Amino acid sequence: MSAFACETLTPGPKGRVVEITDGDTFILDNSQKVRLIGMQAPKLPLGRIGFDTWPLAEEAKDFLADFALGEIVQVFYGSTRKDRHGRVLGHVFVDGERQKWAQKAVIANGLARVYSFDDNRHCLDELYAAERQARVDRKGIWALDYYQIRQAGKPNQLVKLAGRYELVEGRVFDVGEANGRVYLNFGRDWDTDFTVVIQRGALSAFKKADFDPRKLTSALIRVRGWVDDHDGPRIDVTHPEQIEILAAQ
Repeated sequence: MSAFACETLTPGPKGRVVEITDGDTFILDNSQKVRLIGMQAPKLPLGRIGFDTWPLAEEAKDFLADFALGEIVQVFYGSTRKDRHGRVLGHVFVDGERQKWAQKAVIANGLARVYSFDDNRHCLDELYAAERQARVDRKGIWALDYYQIRQAGKPNQLVKLAGRYELVEGRVFDVGEANGRVYLNFGRDWDTDFTVVIQRGALSAFKKADFDPRKLTSALIRVRGWVDDHDGPRIDVTHPEQIEILAAQ
């Protein structure tokens, strides 16, 4: 069977997994540290002072250890191949087999969320499908309040989550545009209500995807990203895959 989970990946390093760092990172026998792209597992402190362990972080690490530790794996690149920490970025397959795709296995077992970057957006459809099923089945993180989908119509609750990665769902009240950015507003009060900000540099990616965010007025959407507090709670969007359209109106 083909090792490709999608046709846009290119072969990267191959080696035996000798150490699991956390639920989405491991080390190969050639000392390369590999970060699994397309997903975010619950985080461990890993030496960071004052950092609280996210719920089920140890379970995610244990699952990845059961899945990959001691195994020969093939890494496949998406776009950007290394991050600023020098970690290899890729999709990972045990024995190069598609049915042993690490990202999909972790997500399908409810131990990670889909998490993409503007420079690594490959193979997400299958991962989103695995996440949806895990959420329906309330597996792993999806049985915990900590990871539940938040409601855009409750900005007072959202603003308390500033600094956290969240999935937020709601109906777009209206769409604005200023200084090259597109704003999806989820209420009348721009100073307190939840807002999605689509950055200027992201609009070309939306155009290439034939996805016009200016047409999202009244649409029910789900957006994922890091919540900040700037004139109310908001999420900055850098690429179209951060937004799922649940209903057009």
